Amino acid sequence: MISRERVRVFVARTGFQRFIIGVIVFNAVTLGLETSQGIVAEFGGVLHVADRAALAIFVVELLLRIYAHGWSFFSDSWNIFDLIIIAIAVVPATGEFSVLRALRILRVLRLISVVPSMRRVVGGLLAAVPGMASIAALLALVLYVAGVMATKLFQNLQPEHFSDLGTTLFTLFQVMTGEGWPDIARELMTKAPLAWIFFVTYIIVSSFAVLNMFIAVVVNGMDRGLAEDLAEAEEKHAAEQAASDAVLLSEIRALREEIAELRQTRDPS
Repeated sequence: MISRERVRVFVARTGFQRFIIGVIVFNAVTLGLETSQGIVAEFGGVLHVADRAALAIFVVELLLRIYAHGWSFFSDSWNIFDLIIIAIAVVPATGEFSVLRALRILRVLRLISVVPSMRRVVGGLLAAVPGMASIAALLALVLYVAGVMATKLFQNLQPEHFSDLGTTLFTLFQVMTGEGWPDIARELMTKAPLAWIFFVTYIIVSSFAVLNMFIAVVVNGMDRGLAEDLAEAEEKHAAEQAASDAVLLSEIRALREEIAELRQTRDPS
């Protein structure tokens, strides 16, 4: 029986990881081709076989990793992520589970767990979630206050966009994204010339200030994650260097002892 250590070394090899990445990309291409009715009509059987083959490779790779790492496999959140993605793909996509056919494309997300640089980016985003939640609450507050004000100010002037709070909130969200707001503002300014003051103030606060805070928090989280990765890499390198030095010192001591013994044997006096 193959030892766990040999399997662990095998699945950790760069060549094996590149092979898995290639299979993921290949499977993404085949799933994209399945969206074309003409291609499916002509090559549907080939695409199905390719999809089943890719899934079989993913299952085998996952089983090898579980065997190699044992129970410690489940201590890594990325491993759990891979397990869930493969489990969804294994469920038969027929009958009541036919909706799961559309979820097969989720296998492409495995690139996140396989490619270290993508893992760092996602880790940075997750680290920024607490700060992003606070900014999202601030943005919601700004949107609500502006929604109430705009409804009271423009409800009778432009009812198609500001008739009630729900319609106004949707309009202000559209304005915040920068989509079509000049048309809304110009039409409204024909009836209320000073309406531009509200729109300019709202865009400056919501788009230029609050939304840019999201970017700042994400960048800060990614910088912090990168700094932690560098510190971890330095600690690992220092530990490896210390272990190497200890081995070297032990070999030097052993060599000195051998030299001393040789001298004693040649010069017993």
